[in-house]
Amino acid sequence: MSVSSRQLFTKIHQQLQQIYPSEEARNIAFLLLEHCFDISRTAVLASKDIPDTNTDQINPLIERLLKHEPVQYVLGETLFYGRWFEVNSNVLIPRPETEELVYRIVEDFSFRKKDPLAILDIGTGSGCIAVTLAAEFPVAQVWAIDVSEKALQVAQANARLNSVQVNFVQADILDQQRIGLPENLQLDLMVSNPPYVTRAEMELMRQNVTAYEPHLALFVEGEDALLFYRHIASLGKSVLKTGGACYMETNENYTKQVQDLFEEYGYTATQLITDMFGKDRFVKAIL
Repeated sequence: MSVSSRQLFTKIHQQLQQIYPSEEARNIAFLLLEHCFDISRTAVLASKDIPDTNTDQINPLIERLLKHEPVQYVLGETLFYGRWFEVNSNVLIPRPETEELVYRIVEDFSFRKKDPLAILDIGTGSGCIAVTLAAEFPVAQVWAIDVSEKALQVAQANARLNSVQVNFVQADILDQQRIGLPENLQLDLMVSNPPYVTRAEMELMRQNVTAYEPHLALFVEGEDALLFYRHIASLGKSVLKTGGACYMETNENYTKQVQDLFEEYGYTATQLITDMFGKDRFVKAIL
């Protein structure tokens, strides 16, 4: 016995529309069918049959989605910069804005693809930035730090999944005396998407973010939105080569303050960079 994939898609779409807008529910339904049955959108639209003995496996996933759990966690994976990454509730879900940050780095350093660059990713989470840069710059030495042991386990799995070498270190950027990087390390590039959301902004965020994504990676303690950037700027002064670059994703409400902070720390050139929506989202600083 079999069931039409088109009919199953329609059923899932109707269920998800209880809490999701129609177009978002449609996209999630396609993702579920591809994940569970390895069936493409084209095959679904063509009503390709699925053995009905397998269809029950999708019900627990729909139940989780109806509780607002992000689809990336439900599926355990997401696509970032053309590569698959494992994700779970110990790491942030990689965002399109972070892909933009990586794209900017790859473009800026495109003439150095064959150079043995030294790169550090601060607050690596899923490892999406570090792993992607290791893949894009195959002769680079890439280090990545995170305070969370569980996040580092996910990042290590993603390095294996994408067949790259990254040096992962459990360390807290707020405690630079114990950061654990090699002595006399001199970096060409630092990159970070640190916690930058203040607690006051929590009520403005979607439920599927605040209820499921790790607060350790999202929020700064108190209302000091510049806390992590201050420590990143300080670290860069000691480990970046002259002319080395630091790229950071920021809270759009504090991007100019982050730029000013790096200038106060003596970085010789800084730049605000907008995201695809025209918002000030990134800061580039040259030592």
